[in-house]
Amino acid sequence: MKLAVIGTGQMGQALVHAMISQTAISAESVILYDTQTDKAQALAETLGCQVAGSGREAVSCADAVLLAIKPQVMKTVLEDLAGDFQAEVLLISIAAGVTLAQLRNWSGPAVALARVMPNTPAMVHSGVSAICFDQASEELQAWTMSLLESSGLVFKVPETAMDAVTGLSGSGPAYVMLVIEALADGGVRMGLPREMALQMAAQTVYGSAKLVLATGKHPGVLKDQVCSPGGTTIEAIATLEKNGLRSSLIEAVTTATERSRELGRGPKA
Repeated sequence: MKLAVIGTGQMGQALVHAMISQTAISAESVILYDTQTDKAQALAETLGCQVAGSGREAVSCADAVLLAIKPQVMKTVLEDLAGDFQAEVLLISIAAGVTLAQLRNWSGPAVALARVMPNTPAMVHSGVSAICFDQASEELQAWTMSLLESSGLVFKVPETAMDAVTGLSGSGPAYVMLVIEALADGGVRMGLPREMALQMAAQTVYGSAKLVLATGKHPGVLKDQVCSPGGTTIEAIATLEKNGLRSSLIEAVTTATERSRELGRGPKA
């Protein structure tokens, strides 16, 4: 299978790097294109891929096309390339809010479709991707999921869940970065050196997440294991609850989900 990648921004680079470094696909089977040619060229030199001179050149011989471009330009790009796709090509979109119906309208009736919501921890092979398909064979679905598994966990979901996925795991790394930054700031406020505080905060978040995944226990149970009666942690938890940490995170997921839905109500024609 030959894969064309249209767009080599942060997520495009992260996914392609993971796919090749984890041997989900060979570098010789990947061809890159970006309107910013220096980005595509730099990535190609790092990974050993080919670079196309145009989007048409990239997709003309591809069995699958990864569309790592912004939602706002998806319609224009697909309508421009629709006549150059091979028969029954698989289009893989990672554009937030762009629906399978929109992809179908803009690309034509013959192509197979995959809509994916990845996240930035894919850069370190610890990401989360959710995926739904249209007109894709079981073989194509398995192949696509194997590509994405190179960058982390993959969940096959109904399309109705994709906006919520965007609000939770798609945008989630930003929420967690804010938590890490705030924890480190608290450590600095209490006298720890900045670099030490940042490493402690990041490792604490990483280790806590790993503990949830490794044990399968509810985070509330693991939280209670740290909270001794009358101790420091339960006092801190009371402060977090008083200041609305839990409700703020719930509202953040809700807001991002609603924004994803707004993007999905963009151009239809």
